Amino acid sequence: MILGMSIGTFTLLHVAISLLGIATGIVVLAGMIKGEQLPAWTAVFLVTTVATSVTGFMFPATALLPSHIVGAISLVVLVVALAALCKFRLAGFWRGLYVTSAVLALYLNVFVGVVQAFQKLPPLHQLAPTQSETPFALAQLVVLVLFAALGVLAVRRFRPALLPR
Repeated sequence: MILGMSIGTFTLLHVAISLLGIATGIVVLAGMIKGEQLPAWTAVFLVTTVATSVTGFMFPATALLPSHIVGAISLVVLVVALAALCKFRLAGFWRGLYVTSAVLALYLNVFVGVVQAFQKLPPLHQLAPTQSETPFALAQLVVLVLFAALGVLAVRRFRPALLPR
């Protein structure tokens, strides 16, 4: 039991939060690439992405897992994004730092999503049962290159007016 829920129910909640974070993150990233600031979408993206990492730590574990490391990195990156947005209002270099950290947080969620897809979806699992096979590596490489390219575009194009204090 986690927070009074069965593991299965908690897993569904965690997955739903993760998918909402990815979906809203894609909207926010598309907005950044178009030079648009989307405050409501951004708030949902940041909250659900933080919640994804936090709930990931709530699953029973007897050892430090790769998912814990990714979750910790994601939380650090999200603190930077939140500071850049909320405290420093995207002023100066904080704009680029915000975009970079937000895109990195989204990438980390998608990275974990790919890992989970190869673990849980039978057709993908058959292609890479140990996740050391070429199809898994290629999928992760495509995701990495895509996010790197989109991140560069977002840093170049996202130039909102300074946020009011």
